[in-house]
Amino acid sequence: MVMQVPQFDGVVTPAADVAVDMLFVPVFQDDADASVAGVSGLDAATAGWIGQARASGEFRAKLYEFFIVPATSGWKARRLAFVGAGKRAEITPERLRKIAASCGYTARLRLVTSAAILIRDGFEPLAFASTVADGLSAAEFDSGVYKADQTSEGRFPEQLIVIVPGGDRAALQAAVLRGRVIGDAANQARMLANEPANVLTPREFATRVQAMGVAAGLTVDVLDDTRLRELGMGLLLGVAQGSAEPARLVVLRYEPAGPHAAKTGPVLGLVGKGVTFDTGGISIKPAEGMDRMKDDMAGGAAVAAAVCAIAKLGGPHRVIGVIPMVENMPSGTAIRPGDVLTAANGATVEITNTDAEGRLILADALWYAQQLGATHLIDVATLTGACVVALGKTASGLMGAPDAWVDTIRTVAGRAGDRVWPLPLFDEYREQLKSEIADMINAASGRGAGAITAAWFLREFVTNDRPWAHLDIAGTAWSEERKAYQPKGATGAAVRTLIDLGMTAGA
Repeated sequence: MVMQVPQFDGVVTPAADVAVDMLFVPVFQDDADASVAGVSGLDAATAGWIGQARASGEFRAKLYEFFIVPATSGWKARRLAFVGAGKRAEITPERLRKIAASCGYTARLRLVTSAAILIRDGFEPLAFASTVADGLSAAEFDSGVYKADQTSEGRFPEQLIVIVPGGDRAALQAAVLRGRVIGDAANQARMLANEPANVLTPREFATRVQAMGVAAGLTVDVLDDTRLRELGMGLLLGVAQGSAEPARLVVLRYEPAGPHAAKTGPVLGLVGKGVTFDTGGISIKPAEGMDRMKDDMAGGAAVAAAVCAIAKLGGPHRVIGVIPMVENMPSGTAIRPGDVLTAANGATVEITNTDAEGRLILADALWYAQQLGATHLIDVATLTGACVVALGKTASGLMGAPDAWVDTIRTVAGRAGDRVWPLPLFDEYREQLKSEIADMINAASGRGAGAITAAWFLREFVTNDRPWAHLDIAGTAWSEERKAYQPKGATGAAVRTLIDLGMTAGA
C-alpha cells in the first residue's frame, strides 16, 4: 500500500551537487578503477573508504550488495550508498530494475527521507532512467497494511531523484514519469492481490477497478449477474453460483486521442482471471496453502492496472480490458462434477473438476472481448498448478496461436522484464478434453500436460483465427520468499508486459 505520495524527479546536474539523504551509486565488479567505481571524486568524498573496501574485498560489488558511508568532502549528499551491480556486460533492464528496487527497500528500511540514483556512463540514459524509476517504485508497496505497527517495514522516501549528468532535463523527467507510471501500476496490481478475500469480494473488486478506470479516463462498464444472464454467460455464472457473492464482469475501454493515435490497426483485448478466492469448490483444495488463494485474481489485477497505465501514458492503440470476477465456494448451490454448463458462445462443457474454474470464467470473457471488437487477444491467469510443476516460480507459461503472435508476446515480455517460456499446443492435446455427453470437459484427467490442456480449453473460445496468447502466472504471481528486490507476497507479474504491448502492439 502507498504510505505517502512521493515526488519523483530527474536532474542533469553533477551527482556531487545533488543534496539528498542518500545517494546510490551502482558499482560493477569489473569497473576498471576500483577505488572510485569509475565515477570521478567518489574516493575523496568517502575519505578513501570506498577504495579501501574495494581493494580489501570488503565490498565486491556482487548483485544487491551494499556499502554505505558518510559523504565527507565536496558532495552534498549526506550518505553515499554503493550498490553491487554484477558485471557490466550482464546488465539488462530487468536487472537494473531489480537493483533500483533493492535501493528503494534499503532507503525505506533506513528511514531515508530523500534518495537519488546515479545513471552510470555508457548506457542509454533515458531508457535506464525510466527503468530505475520503475524499480524504485517497487519499495513503495507495503504488504503489511493490516499490521498495528505501520512502521515495522520502514518508511518510503518522500523524494526520489534520478541523476543523468549533462542530459536533457525535460526528456529525462518524461522518462522518469513513464517509469513511475509503470511502477505504480505494478504496485496497484500487487495491492489488489494482497487484499484478503473477506475485503476484496467480487463486488468490491469491481468497485475498485471501476474507480481506477474512471481516474485514468477510461470508459468503464460493470456487468452484474442480471446482465450476465442476458448474455448467456453460463460458465461464469456457474462458477459463481456456489457463493453468496454475485459475479461481476468489468470492461475497461481505452480509446486513444491526439495526433499519434492509431485510427486503424489492432484492437488489443486483455482478459484477466478475477477469482477473489478459490476453495476449489466441491473439488475442494487441501487446507495447506489455501490462504494464498486470495491472489487468484492476480491476472485480473494485472489487466486493470495495465489498461489504466496505458491510458495515463497515452498509448496509440485501442485497448479493451475484460475482467470476470467470482468467488469459487462449495455450498448446496455450487456446481458439481458431472454437471453440464452452456457457455456464452453456445458450447457445452461437462464439469469434471470444479477446481478448474478459472478457464470457465475466462472462456466467457474471451468470447465477450471478441464481441466488443478485440482483434488480438491475450489472457492472464493464475491458472494451473501444472504450470508451476513445469516451470517453477521463475517463469510464466506462454501458449497461443499463431506462432507469430506467441513470438511477439515473448519478445515483449522479455523487453518488459517478465520471464515467460513457451509450451506447445499440439492438436493431440485437444483429444484430452473430449466428453461423452458435451462438447468438451473442463479438466483433462490425470496430471499430464495440465497447463497445456487448460490453454487448449481457452483456445476453443477464440474465433476466426484471431491472434491469441495465454499467460499462466500461477508460479510467478506470488513470491514465497523475501529477496533484496522483492518481499514475500504479490509480485505484479505480467503488468509490464501488458503495458508494453498496449504501447507498442508488439512492434
